[in-house]
Amino acid sequence: MNHIREAVVWLNDPLNWTNPGGILDRLGEHLTISALAVLLGCLVAWPIGLWLGHSGRGGGAVLLVSNVTLAVPTLALLTILPLTFLGFGRPAVVVALAVFAVPPLLANAYTGVRQADPEARDAARGMGLSGGQLLRRVELPLAVPYLAAGFRTAAVQVVATAALASFVNGGGLGQIIRAGFGLDIAAGGGQIIAGGVLVAGLALLVEAVLALVERVVTPRPLRRVRRVANWRAADATAGG
Repeated sequence: MNHIREAVVWLNDPLNWTNPGGILDRLGEHLTISALAVLLGCLVAWPIGLWLGHSGRGGGAVLLVSNVTLAVPTLALLTILPLTFLGFGRPAVVVALAVFAVPPLLANAYTGVRQADPEARDAARGMGLSGGQLLRRVELPLAVPYLAAGFRTAAVQVVATAALASFVNGGGLGQIIRAGFGLDIAAGGGQIIAGGVLVAGLALLVEAVLALVERVVTPRPLRRVRRVANWRAADATAGG
């Protein structure tokens, strides 16, 4: 209980928020790293996932890439990438976290296009739309809720994992935890807990905000369809 009380005291100290290298500085670093990583993941995963979903090919490849990427520990990437031309610091962290963000972005982009109403596709083709026009005007708008869901999952995972950036001088809220470990446990235990609370709180806040965004971009009829699909999936899992 002493460490919890120390964490509360540490978080309520204004100097720990405003000093150089304090919470506000580390929060800015954390958000910047996370945003760049998710953006890079989107730039890589979304075009590939949308095109593969449009062509109807590559479902096995998407699953393979997702599984292989998830199997690679982020800490291992953070250890290896700084030894390349990227060097220690923010670039290596952003690339490593982007790799971690790719699986949900890629899988949801592919699934979103494949779930488009076949009748809508047929009607668009009957109107003379080309393949690219079909993707842009029909399949992509229908896939937006899935893209939002993948973005939400990737963002929360990246924000939570970005705490590891401190191991390679990448900054972020993880620096607070690392600094606490640099002290003996009696002196730094409260700071370690405070850092963990900050990371967890930020991840929960991002989850809540993006859940609201996902709901806003999902048309009302699709909300009900997706809820029913989720209930059936849950029932099937429980029954299994």
